[in-house]
Amino acid sequence: MPALKNKLGIDSRYRSCHTAVSAEGYVFEGHVPAKYIRQFLKEKPLDAIGLVVPGMPAGSPGMEIGADFSPYQVLLLTRDGQSRVYATVQTYESQF
Repeated sequence: MPALKNKLGIDSRYRSCHTAVSAEGYVFEGHVPAKYIRQFLKEKPLDAIGLVVPGMPAGSPGMEIGADFSPYQVLLLTRDGQSRVYATVQTYESQF
């Protein structure tokens, strides 16, 4: 998987446990909420390769552990290897 993630442009600092590639070739790494994937695919930001949620934040989709929740950021990756905050998820409910 590391070789594939390198090929897709996902630097090691942005990696997580899940990697998906859309039909258009955009990458989605980690526990990115579906709400933001749909929004991203509708907007198709210029120079973006996809969205990532590094690590595995407690309470993110698929990481539910009782009532535990850690706020986290969804990052937009650009073709030049940089990132910027696409969304900040402050509460469990706001990610849906």
